Amino acid sequence: MTIRERLEQDEQRMLCPQACFSTQAVRLYPEAPCRYRTDFQRDRDRILHSSAFRRLKRKTQVFLSPVEDHYRTRLTHTLEVAQIARTMARALRMNEDLTEAIALGHDLGHSPFGHAGEWALHQVVPSGFRHYIQSVRVVSYIEKDGKGLNLSKQVMNGLACHTNRIARTREGNLVRLADRIAYINHDIDDAIRAGILKESDLPKECTEVLGNGKSRRITTMIASVIEHGTAEMDMCPEVRAAHDKLHEFLYESVYHNPMAKAEEPKAKELIFRLYEHFTKHPDDLPEVYRQIGDRFSIARAACDYIAGMSDDYAVSLYSSLFIPRAWSKHSGA
Repeated sequence: MTIRERLEQDEQRMLCPQACFSTQAVRLYPEAPCRYRTDFQRDRDRILHSSAFRRLKRKTQVFLSPVEDHYRTRLTHTLEVAQIARTMARALRMNEDLTEAIALGHDLGHSPFGHAGEWALHQVVPSGFRHYIQSVRVVSYIEKDGKGLNLSKQVMNGLACHTNRIARTREGNLVRLADRIAYINHDIDDAIRAGILKESDLPKECTEVLGNGKSRRITTMIASVIEHGTAEMDMCPEVRAAHDKLHEFLYESVYHNPMAKAEEPKAKELIFRLYEHFTKHPDDLPEVYRQIGDRFSIARAACDYIAGMSDDYAVSLYSSLFIPRAWSKHSGA
């Protein structure tokens, strides 16, 4: 018996009947099984070692180009989502490896400059742009020089459904909840750090249910999901109502706050200019994206290239394309 086979037997013994078992994993392109890892463990490892995952450390969460190191980036957000999702999966006896794989990959398709970049791409790309669909494109057509990662269909479905759709697995739905729990609470934390909010500004009807402080609110939400059980995969009604109210408050007080959005017009214009350039000059695209252009369209290739950029890289590329180089004092007459 291989180590993988023993792990698969452990799943049958330990996980609840509603869990998705590793033996159920299906890939578009069948592969020989690994001796040491289940299919969902392999998916997790492929995501963790991907180029797109590494670039998350330089992608905005809410605050564009923050001065301090303590504000969240897409990478730190992703790690927080994975931790919350794994905690719930373990308590509910769901497949922790599948849950972690979806959580680590859920934002691989996010554009630079957060939702401002996503909005800008959605305006100009003929087929539109949604970061959760882009995450599927990243692992299907872009990673490994266009070969893709050949992830299981269960992970791919979780990536596509993590924002506002019901996934086919309970693990995928756990990640959707974990994403909300993570960003609501860390965005409050970052807003307080930025001076946009004070803890006392939060609606009292929410804090009376969820508690005061980031840790207490996260604990309350996680506990509610766990105690609510596996049938509905949601928080209890009282906690869900407080969560939704807090989400509405964040949109009004943080996401639309002039301080948080001050740099967004510049970021959007940057995205517009880059997209226009690469659709008019497709030869300037890297080879893998020119191949995507041949397979899909130049518009799609330009979108894929820009969506994959970190904030810093997008700014640097924009500068090299559109801002004249300063004269060197040694350049002569």
